[in-house]
Amino acid sequence: MRLALYQPDIPQNTGTILRLGACFGVPVDIIEPCGFPFSDRGLKRAGMDYLSQADYARHADWAAFRAAQAPGARLILLTTRAAEPYCDFRFAPGDTLLLGRESAGVPEDVHETADARLLIPMRPGARSLNVAVAAAMVLGEALRQTESFPPGLPASRP
Repeated sequence: MRLALYQPDIPQNTGTILRLGACFGVPVDIIEPCGFPFSDRGLKRAGMDYLSQADYARHADWAAFRAAQAPGARLILLTTRAAEPYCDFRFAPGDTLLLGRESAGVPEDVHETADARLLIPMRPGARSLNVAVAAAMVLGEALRQTESFPPGLPASRP
């Protein structure tokens, strides 16, 4: 399981997602260009002391990210333009959960490349969740389904 951020705009969200990845042992891919200097103070503040524990890779662009993807890995896009709720989807251990830019999502060619497009069901009129909140919700479900939470956590109850 991996998380991927497409051209993130907000350093605090990127730092929070790197912290999320560090806490759950999930690598994070950063697809550049970022909308901020990657060494920005906000990134460090949100990631706190977890940044040194985060397993992340920076990719110069979309093509470099695609070239680095493991063969057969599915690309799962979280998007408000999807029809399938994430809780109805069957995740696999090799999936990469892709999150778009906070300001614009992903371009159409990236959208079409995804193997699946998922949404988080919300009340009518609600536009979207914070990208870090969305990442945490969907990653939690994906780890639950694939029994991939880090060892040492209590087993889930039936």
